[in-house]
Amino acid sequence: MASHLYRDTAVVLRTYKLGESDRIVVLLTEEHGKIRAIAKGVRKTTSKFGARLEPMSHVRLLLSQGRELDIVSQAESVETLRPMLQDLDHLTNGIAVLEAADQMTLDREPAPHLYRMVVGALRTIGERSGPLVVPAFYWKLLAADGLRPELDMCVRCGEDTQLVAFDMDQGGALCRNCRTGAPLSEEALEVMRMILGGRMNDALDLPASRTTHEVAAHATRALEHHIERKLRTVAMFETH
Repeated sequence: MASHLYRDTAVVLRTYKLGESDRIVVLLTEEHGKIRAIAKGVRKTTSKFGARLEPMSHVRLLLSQGRELDIVSQAESVETLRPMLQDLDHLTNGIAVLEAADQMTLDREPAPHLYRMVVGALRTIGERSGPLVVPAFYWKLLAADGLRPELDMCVRCGEDTQLVAFDMDQGGALCRNCRTGAPLSEEALEVMRMILGGRMNDALDLPASRTTHEVAAHATRALEHHIERKLRTVAMFETH
């Protein structure tokens, strides 16, 4: 029985070795969601498309559908990764985006909006690797998954002034009387409102500061709360 061939565009989330010369690639595709596929012979020096299937690569693929793992038949680059690899900061931010996307997707469940978000985040990192690029992506990921935090009033009593704490268990910001979770400064609250309220570029223009560090910490805790595990790349925030 002939295998089913299909084309899709994808971002490579991660890879791992298979045998002596093959590699399994985990792909976030535009139309088919997250899939795992075998790239045969890509670890050989003569491989034609091995370099195109590294993490963060944006590729057009021809794949053959398998029972458990698909097979990559062709791969061509959509755009270069060079800006992402120019320094450790860009690279770490890119890896953080990939890890979060990997954790937030299920195998073979189409998520075209998430694919577009990841491509957009990687392009943004290539152009401007500021302190809030990754935290903003985390907040947008959570919002897209139906977990947009309440930032305009106390999530518990409805008080709309003196919001002083943030607790993802409760679903957002809390007032002085209801506070649980972590302290929340007025400045960090405003930046979080910028990110989730249509002023993303203004937030991304902000230089590193105590406020951006706080926003990043809240974003990390919120995402880890949702996926119920620690992010491997969380140490990146300690440098900002």
